Amino acid sequence: MRLLRRLYDWMLHWADTPYGAPALFCISFAEASFFPIPPDPLLIALVLGSQRKAFHLALTCTLGSVSGAIFGYLIGYLAWWSAPGQFSPIAGFFFRHIPGFSIPLFREIQGAFEEWNFWVVFTAGFTPIPYKVFTIAGGAFAINFPMFLIASFISRGARFFLVSALIWRFGSPITAFIDRYFNLLAILFTLLLIGGFIALRYFL
Repeated sequence: MRLLRRLYDWMLHWADTPYGAPALFCISFAEASFFPIPPDPLLIALVLGSQRKAFHLALTCTLGSVSGAIFGYLIGYLAWWSAPGQFSPIAGFFFRHIPGFSIPLFREIQGAFEEWNFWVVFTAGFTPIPYKVFTIAGGAFAINFPMFLIASFISRGARFFLVSALIWRFGSPITAFIDRYFNLLAILFTLLLIGGFIALRYFL
C-alpha cells in the first residue's frame, strides 16, 4: 500500500509541471498494460487546472490508453506463452509482481472472451475493472484485433470524455461526486447497456 501511495503522489505531481499532458499520455499508456493506478486522478487534476483544455486532455488520455492497450495485446500475443498452454517467464513475472494478475482470473477471462467477446473489452475499458489484465488476455487468447481496437476506443473514450465533460460543466464541486460514485455508475450503466442488447437479441 505504501508503494501504491508513493506512485499515486508521483503521478499527481505532474499536474503541477509543464509536462502534465505528456505525462497523462504516458501514464494512460502504461496503465493499459502494467501500471497499477488508473490515469483518472491526473486527468481530473489537469482539467481542474485548465477547463478549456478538458476535451483535448480527454483525447490525450484516450489515445494514450488505446496505444497502451495495443501494447498489452502484443505482450499477450507475442510473449505470453512459451509453448501451447504453458506460461512464459514474462507471464510469470506479471503473475508475481503486477497487481491484478492471477492465473485463476486469467482462466476465467478466457471463458468470458469465448462467450462475450466485444463486451468483455468494453466493460473492462469503461468500468474500474483492471483494464491491463484484459488487454494482455486479449492478445494471449488471440481475440479479433479490429473488434478489440473498436471496443477499446469506445470504452476508454467514453470514460475519459465523460469525466472531463463533468468537470468542464460543473468545475471542482463535481470531483467529490466522481470520487464517490463514478465507478459505481459506470458499472450500472454497462450492465444496463449489455442487458439491453441481450433483450434485443432474445426478444426481437
